[in-house]
Amino acid sequence: MKKIALIFTAGIGLLAACSRVPITGRSQLNLLPESTMQSMALQEYQSFLSSNKVVSQTSNKDADMVKRVGQRIANAVTTYMNQHNMGNEIANYKWEFNLVDNKEVNAWCMPGGKVVVYTGLLPVTQNETALACVMGHEIAHAIARHGNERMSQGLIAQGIQVAGTVALGKNPTAVNVFNQAFGIGGNLGVLAFSRQNELEADHLGVIFMAMAGYNPQESIPFWQRMANMSNGQKPPEFMSTHPSDARRVQQLQQLMPEAMQYYKPR
Repeated sequence: MKKIALIFTAGIGLLAACSRVPITGRSQLNLLPESTMQSMALQEYQSFLSSNKVVSQTSNKDADMVKRVGQRIANAVTTYMNQHNMGNEIANYKWEFNLVDNKEVNAWCMPGGKVVVYTGLLPVTQNETALACVMGHEIAHAIARHGNERMSQGLIAQGIQVAGTVALGKNPTAVNVFNQAFGIGGNLGVLAFSRQNELEADHLGVIFMAMAGYNPQESIPFWQRMANMSNGQKPPEFMSTHPSDARRVQQLQQLMPEAMQYYKPR
């Protein structure tokens, strides 16, 4: 009954919580205030950095590159949002870009612009433009508020009351759902939902990197390198929360004419 009541409550708030994703215009449901998401993000981001080895940006060229790429994309996205009367959606973002010493091929971005890139990703990106592809994708998750979508659905699935959002940051289950929503500790297991978000982040990501002056065509060989890394060991798409690399490449090829309209080499 508790879960049913929560779903009913969420349904009542549907219209108030409905928004649209920039560029794609997709209608989405975000049950949580962005202030709550950003507060949790700051807490979890600081906790993550304190328990992992952060590479110094003053003495390491790769860490400096991560910050440079991230800031270029953030500046381009901010300009775009302001020009399209959406600047208020990211007005409270305080961008941070950190490289963490970890062999995992991974990167993520939390609400409020809190970004982490793992050193294990750099041998795959190989160059600054391909890194911009990944960071554009992760920043797109934050701009599109995918984490809010995922967490809203995850909280409902866990039967956690969305109403008292102030206490969510102290709820261990809610914190776990938050980490899962941002790829820090696994996935929510909602397959079609997650794949939709990933493909949408690919869409926004290539446009964001193009806005920042990075050639979006570099995204295709990057994902081909990712596919070659798996040696055929990845599960079929219907068993994974992420789209297959082949599907990603196919979509990116279709999106390239649109992305190239935003591209102005620097």
